[in-house]
Amino acid sequence: MTDLFASHTNTDRQNQDRMPLIGDFAPNFRATTTNGDIIFPDDFAGKWVVFFSHPSDFTPVCTSEFIVFQETYDEFKKMNTELLGLSIGSIPSHLAWIRAIQEISNVKITFPVIADVNMSIAKKYGMVAPAVSNTMAVRAVFIIDPSGTIRAILYYPAILGRCIDEIKRAVIGLQTADKFGIAIPADWTPGRDVLVSAPATTEELRKTNNQRPWFLAYKKLPESEIYAKIYKK
Repeated sequence: MTDLFASHTNTDRQNQDRMPLIGDFAPNFRATTTNGDIIFPDDFAGKWVVFFSHPSDFTPVCTSEFIVFQETYDEFKKMNTELLGLSIGSIPSHLAWIRAIQEISNVKITFPVIADVNMSIAKKYGMVAPAVSNTMAVRAVFIIDPSGTIRAILYYPAILGRCIDEIKRAVIGLQTADKFGIAIPADWTPGRDVLVSAPATTEELRKTNNQRPWFLAYKKLPESEIYAKIYKK
């Protein structure tokens, strides 16, 4: 497959010794998953990706998250977003875990789960925290846009389950901001008012008609308009 991200190669090499940050190009890798081999991020070119890690298979908090991720997978797909999991375990272990999840919940996991036995991918993404464990990945979430750029990073401790609705909200918010050129205020959900950019010139300030406060200007953006733009056709 043609490398669509070759322009980021030098940056990737420069950043390989530190955890990638927001705005960085997502480090590339080849991996074996429960859905077959992948080249990341090339195989996901043109799509958003929620890349999330788990400490190990057969853990209760992670199992609960897998179930909810799968239950909302179709919603992510509508937003041109793929799910990609990682756990420091082998493919046979992953498959056994997936079968066990289906048996106890009747939920069939269909998104790919990476086998990262040697922790090479987890380390590349800063998913291994020595203060917690040298042998398990912490529970990280990287939201990556269609150009392969990291747009958001979330980290959770082992005892706190992730809020999948918040991850979904983050994806919707980022896509909405990109499509409409606005910013997302606190506690926003689709349909609530959004923020317009503060004026950067005196001419732009004049066009605000002395609105107060000019640096915190809201505008309406109907939910229907948002989904019309971000839902995959």
